[in-house]
Amino acid sequence: MDSIRYIAGKEPHPRERRMIFRNVDREGWDTRFATYVADGGYLELRKALAMKPAEVTAEVRTSGLRGRGGAGFPTGVKWTFIPPDNTKPVYLICNADESEPGTFKDRYILHQDPHQLLEGMAIAAYAVGARKAFIYIREEFPDAARILEEAIDEAVRENILGENILGTEFSLEIIVHRGAGAYICGEETGLIESLEGKRPYPRIKPPYFPAALGLWMCPTIVNNVETLCHVKHVIAMGGSEYAAVGTRNNSGTRILCVSGDVVKPGYYEIEVGRMTLGELIDDVCGGMRPGRALKAVIPGGSSSKVLRGDETFTIRTPDGASSGLALRDIPLDFDTLAACGSMAGSGGVIVIDDSRSISWVLNNINAFYAHESCGQCTPCREGALWMRKITDRVVEGRGTPTDIDTLLSIAGQIEGRTICAFGEACAWPTQSFIHKFRDELTGATSEDNAAKASNPEAVAQRRYLAEAAAAGSAR
Repeated sequence: MDSIRYIAGKEPHPRERRMIFRNVDREGWDTRFATYVADGGYLELRKALAMKPAEVTAEVRTSGLRGRGGAGFPTGVKWTFIPPDNTKPVYLICNADESEPGTFKDRYILHQDPHQLLEGMAIAAYAVGARKAFIYIREEFPDAARILEEAIDEAVRENILGENILGTEFSLEIIVHRGAGAYICGEETGLIESLEGKRPYPRIKPPYFPAALGLWMCPTIVNNVETLCHVKHVIAMGGSEYAAVGTRNNSGTRILCVSGDVVKPGYYEIEVGRMTLGELIDDVCGGMRPGRALKAVIPGGSSSKVLRGDETFTIRTPDGASSGLALRDIPLDFDTLAACGSMAGSGGVIVIDDSRSISWVLNNINAFYAHESCGQCTPCREGALWMRKITDRVVEGRGTPTDIDTLLSIAGQIEGRTICAFGEACAWPTQSFIHKFRDELTGATSEDNAAKASNPEAVAQRRYLAEAAAAGSAR
């Protein structure tokens, strides 16, 4: 194998706790099997294989590990959804599509520590009874796909994968499947459809919950890259010790991808809930750009609702009392961000300063979702495009004040009316930006534009109608 050796790059910040990213940009580290084993790799797989599958699942449940792909659902609980009387093959899928704008963590694991993922997958497959697993990876990661395939070949040669792993009765085949780079394939049933060779139209749930009716209508567990890597560390530490990392109901570490208007954008691995948004921005990321003030934050990737930099949030404390919380004081955990009206999502923290036009930011997001809609559901297929066209007008100075209400109406007719959560993903940004920045968006419009043709299609339509009317009069 032609391994890739990495020279030490970004030094971890003192506030970080590197667990999944321990080997990322580590001096002298490379992707070879021998390097990974010399550093203690695959010891956790050996430990797991000495346990019963149910015991492995129990440790993961005890750990409180929540999915790092966006939804934050408890991983161990998800594994138990496989029907107990199942007689079909069980499959494990690693979602390496990483398509959420603002998120770029998984690719570092794939490029620099592939064996950590393979070990986590092998443990998970053993726990759920899978004998075949897939890594669904986006087409834009060609180097990562090659690195993974080479790592799999090494693991097979060393009997870490393949038949009768490490002399046990457990066998596992892992296949790398390259997708076409569609955002919708980040949705687990759309991914499954694509993996089956079909158009990636998400399935209706119920009845098509993957744990019961997934790949080829067999029970299937779909987990994110980072989530599966955490499984290895749960087994290493034990569920109870892992649960002590982070905060209550928000255990372990998670990788945050910070982009936008900060001095030091990049990836940072922190204990969940042990750092506030202000500490992340001002301490870890070096603060806002010189001379600029914080305007807004999108805390969990582009589909999560935006938070204003100057607002205060009222949340319920564990004892039932109400508490006011400024943006910079929000702990970075799943539950507090949800209580503040947004979500932790995929960990993509997008920071926006006061130099940014909100209409431009929203238009950029709308353009993405209009392009990425799979087209299966009419509200999403049509509505996402309409929202983009309207924000195009606003950005170009052709919008009217009523356009803002129209945007809100369209978003409301998409949310909750589609087969998968893509509808919410494209509706929530529009809803939250209008809710938080209506005055600025309205200020970018003009009443005078109401008397003008709103877009080139309208101009063409008016000309056609005028010509038709003239022809009718002549007759």
